[in-house]
Amino acid sequence: MTSSYRHVALMGPPGVGKTTFIKKVVDRLQEGGLTCQGFYTEEVRREGSRTGFDVVTLEGQRGILSRVSPEDSGRHGPRVGKYAVDVASFESLALPALHTELSRPAVLVLDEVGKMEMFSEDFVKGVRQAISSPSSTILATIPIPKGKPIPLVEEIRRNHSFLVVHLTRSNRDDPTLQEKIMNILRASLKI
Repeated sequence: MTSSYRHVALMGPPGVGKTTFIKKVVDRLQEGGLTCQGFYTEEVRREGSRTGFDVVTLEGQRGILSRVSPEDSGRHGPRVGKYAVDVASFESLALPALHTELSRPAVLVLDEVGKMEMFSEDFVKGVRQAISSPSSTILATIPIPKGKPIPLVEEIRRNHSFLVVHLTRSNRDDPTLQEKIMNILRASLKI
């Protein structure tokens, strides 16, 4: 049976383990000799409280995505809730992954395609180009829809080339689910 999916998007509530799940899948793909490029987003905590998010490339480069920004802090940038987004820092790490030409097929890891990332028009454009490219294979995370829809997230959810997986606490450690996702990505890479 051949899958019609070329890409996989994990959707779930904050804290359910989307990033951890993706890291496990990427580790297994790389152990199997496959190339992966892209980024994760990680929480930044201070004294037990979340103070922001960093963007971390698969090569280990780290930069600020956002930080808590009280109105009087002087921290500038577009805001998502209590966070000020550092668009320049995000773009400096995320955009090269979208535009890197590799000599062999690779999985493009985008953790996350969400509200903060949408402040980068170049990122949105790059993701759309990657989705439409017949040679791309994407493993992404997206937020559960709530409030005002995020156009790019809705495009991903409706795109028939994506398997959209609703990650929950009950399925996040399921090795069968990991294997299914890895098989789709391998098949997309034609490996």
